[in-house]
Amino acid sequence: MASSSANIWVMLGLGLAGTILLMTQKLKKAVKEDFGAFIQKLQLLPPPQPAPPKAPNPLTGLTFAVSDLIDIDGHVTGFGNPDWARTHEAASRTASVVSTLVDGGATCVGKTTIDEMAYSVSGENKHYGTPTNPGAPGKVPGGSCSGAAVSVAANLVDFSVGIDAVGGVRLPSGFSGVIGFRASHGSISHSGIIPVSPSLDTIGCFAKDPNVLRRAVHVLMKLQFATQRSPRQIVIADDCFDLLKIPVDRVIEPVIKSTEKLFGRQVLKHENLGVFLSSKVPSLSEFSSPKVIDQVKTSTLSLLAHVMQSLLRYEFKENHGEWMNSVKPDVDGGIGALFHEGNVVDGSEIHKVHRIRNEMRLALNSLLKDDGVLVIPTFVDPPPKVGGKEMSSETYLSRLYSLLSIASLSGCCQVTVPLGHYNKCPISVSFIARHGADRFLIDTVQTMYSFIQEQVDVVSKTNSTSNTYSRERSAELAKEKGNQAFKDKQWQKAIVFYTEAIKLYGSNPTYYSNRAAAYLELGSFVQAEADCTKAINLDKKNVKAYLRRGTAREMIGYYKKATEDFRYALVLEPTNKRAAVSVERLKSLFQ
Repeated sequence: MASSSANIWVMLGLGLAGTILLMTQKLKKAVKEDFGAFIQKLQLLPPPQPAPPKAPNPLTGLTFAVSDLIDIDGHVTGFGNPDWARTHEAASRTASVVSTLVDGGATCVGKTTIDEMAYSVSGENKHYGTPTNPGAPGKVPGGSCSGAAVSVAANLVDFSVGIDAVGGVRLPSGFSGVIGFRASHGSISHSGIIPVSPSLDTIGCFAKDPNVLRRAVHVLMKLQFATQRSPRQIVIADDCFDLLKIPVDRVIEPVIKSTEKLFGRQVLKHENLGVFLSSKVPSLSEFSSPKVIDQVKTSTLSLLAHVMQSLLRYEFKENHGEWMNSVKPDVDGGIGALFHEGNVVDGSEIHKVHRIRNEMRLALNSLLKDDGVLVIPTFVDPPPKVGGKEMSSETYLSRLYSLLSIASLSGCCQVTVPLGHYNKCPISVSFIARHGADRFLIDTVQTMYSFIQEQVDVVSKTNSTSNTYSRERSAELAKEKGNQAFKDKQWQKAIVFYTEAIKLYGSNPTYYSNRAAAYLELGSFVQAEADCTKAINLDKKNVKAYLRRGTAREMIGYYKKATEDFRYALVLEPTNKRAAVSVERLKSLFQ
C-alpha cells in the first residue's frame, strides 16, 4: 500500500514537472514571438464602420500599441517601474490619443515596454527586461519607448505611439530601423499621459510604412485635407554630419540625390548649424557658466545638450520627486543619482533655460520658414550592445544629445527615416521642420521616402563595389610586398604580407599558394599543405598549388597523396618537368 502511494506521488510529481516545463517552454516561445515588446496585451476595438455611401474610417484595418505611460481605462499605467504600478490605481479614463485613434478605426492591442520611468534612452529595463532589437539583435533598441519601436520593427503592429522628451521616439526608431515621428510640442493633447518633462514632452509615432504613419498622424492631429507643398529649401547641417563615425556619404547621399531628382539642385543649401544657432540664441552664453564650460565641450550643440538634460532633470524631479521620496522605489542608478547629485539648474535659473527654448524656436523658424527642411543625422554613434557601458558614458550621451536637443529644445517636429544597415546596424537620417509644420513635414517624407530608399540601394552597391575594389587593390600591394620579401629570402616576412593580403581579399587562390611556398621554405609542411588545399578549392586548375601540396605531402610522408598531386599537375600541364620528375622519383622509390 505504501509502495502504491509512493508511486502515485511520483506520477503526480512527474506530471507537475512536465506541466511546468511545458508552461515554461510556452512562456519562452511567447516572449520570443513578441520580442519582449509588450508589457500587457489587451484589445480596444473601433466603433462600427459608417454605412455606405459614407467613407470608411481612415484607420480601418490597422493595429497599434501604446507605451506604458499612456492611460487606458481599467488598466494600471506602470511607468516602467513595479513600485509605481503597485502604488497607483487603474486608470479611470483612456488617454485622448488612444481614443482618437480607436475612433479613427484602428484597434489597440496592448501596452509596450518603456525605460524605467521613461527617464533613460537605452531601452533597457532591469524590472521587465530589454526588448530584442529586430534591426540589430544584441544591440539596445533605444528608449524610452523601446517596446513601441520593437513592436513595429517586428511587424507585431502597423504603428505605435509613444512620448518623446529627449529622444524617446526618435532614438529607438533610428536604432531599430523604422520611421519615427516627433510632433511639434503642444500640438497633440497630453491628457491621460504621465508627464516626464512637460516643457519637452510631445507625442510621437512609429511605423514602417510612410503612408500608415501619415494616416495615423492626420487622425491624431485632426488635420483636414490640404494641397501638398514641396519644400523650397532643404538645409544640410554640415557640422552635424561631421560628427558621424561612419562614411558621411552613406547617410547624406540618398537625401541629396532624391532632392535633386524631385525638387532640383537649387533647393539644396548647406549650413553650419552650430555657428548659426550661436548667433541666434544669445541666452546660451548666460547659461554657460564657468562650471558648465568645465563639464562639457564648449561647442554650441554640446551646450544645448547640457541645457536639455538640465531641464529634463529639473522637471522630472518637480513632477515625481515627492512620490520617489515617500515611496523610495527600487530604481536604477540613472534616476537614483538624480536625487543625490542635485540639478544643474535650480528654480532661480530655470527662466534662463526657458529663454533658450524660445530663442531656439525662433532661430529654427527663421532658418526654415514655412517650407524648409533641416537635415541632420539621427544619432552619431551606432547602438551599443545590451549591457554595454556606453549609455553611462558622459561623452557618448553628450554626442547623442547634441543632435536630439535641436528639436527637443525648439519644440519643432522631426521625422527619422531609416537608411538600411551599415556594419550590421541600422542607420538613419532625420528631417526637421519648423514648429507647427507637421503636415508639411509628413507630406514631404511621404513624397521622398521611396526615392530615398532607391538611392540607399544605389549608394550601398556603389560603396560595396568601391570598398571591394579598394580591398582588392590593397591586397595586391600586400602580395607584391610578400613577393619581394620572398625574393630576398625573408620567408617569415613574406608570410606576414601574404597573410595581410588574405585578410583583405580571401578569395584569391594565389595568395594562399604563395604563402604555402614560404611555409615550405621554413619547413612548415602542414601549414603549406593546408594553404595549397585552400588554393585548389578556389581554383581547381592551379598547377603551382598541386606541385607545392605534393611537395608538402611528400615531406610529411603522405607519398600516395603526393603522387596523386604531381600526376594531376601533369594532366593540367603535360610538359611540366618538375611534376614528371617527382612522379618518376616517387614511383622508383615506392614500387
